Amino acid sequence: MKKYLVLLAAIACNAATFAQTTASLPQAVTQKFQADEKLLADWPQLGYYQKQNAGVAPRKQGETRVVFMGDSITDLWGHSADVFFPGKPYINRGIGGQTTSQMLLRFRQDVIDLHPRVVVLLGGVNDLATTPEPAALTTIEGNLSSMAELARANGIKVVMSSLTPVSNFLIPTQTTAHPPQKILELNEWIKSYARKQHFIYADYYSALLDANHSMKRSLSFDGLHPNAAGYAVMTPLAQRAIDQALAQ
Repeated sequence: MKKYLVLLAAIACNAATFAQTTASLPQAVTQKFQADEKLLADWPQLGYYQKQNAGVAPRKQGETRVVFMGDSITDLWGHSADVFFPGKPYINRGIGGQTTSQMLLRFRQDVIDLHPRVVVLLGGVNDLATTPEPAALTTIEGNLSSMAELARANGIKVVMSSLTPVSNFLIPTQTTAHPPQKILELNEWIKSYARKQHFIYADYYSALLDANHSMKRSLSFDGLHPNAAGYAVMTPLAQRAIDQALAQ
């Protein structure tokens, strides 16, 4: 009992010291601490779409509901401008900065429980830039295959998407953070896995590539994320893949 009380006193003392320390820090640093604390409390960001998911109505008979699951490249796809596949019952569940490990942890809540006919998977580029060590390709592949297998087990058709290319035209370290060779290797695996598992493969990479094997400057605002013109190229490719999946 005595050791227990000593431990509680030490914890209380450390907490008080931490509170005093953070109170004296600049506001920007304090906000960073708070943001980190919030992320640790909900690392997969299950709360991000919680309210929106609660408002999704049951799928109607004959409705071709599709969920797009991914990171910022999905999240920016018309999400903020409310122009995400107008007239289509498609749901955007991208979250900026997420890795495939985070996507896998929220897959049930943000995909399976919404009962789509099709899921469009696009992720992995953030895994390659993870610090201090990037994720191994086998880890990314395992996460993507787990999501695809979960979808299939729940009667959901699967579209596996290629990662998009990168370019250094604005940020000199873009290809250092997201190695093009790793993107190529991962895309080859995704394409091969989709073929073996009879999933549909959506090849955005080839359509966004320039003669120097980089993201076309006209199709991106920062060398990583597509701009409106880039998404205009990707949209019909995604729709074609969805149509193929529905026809299976």
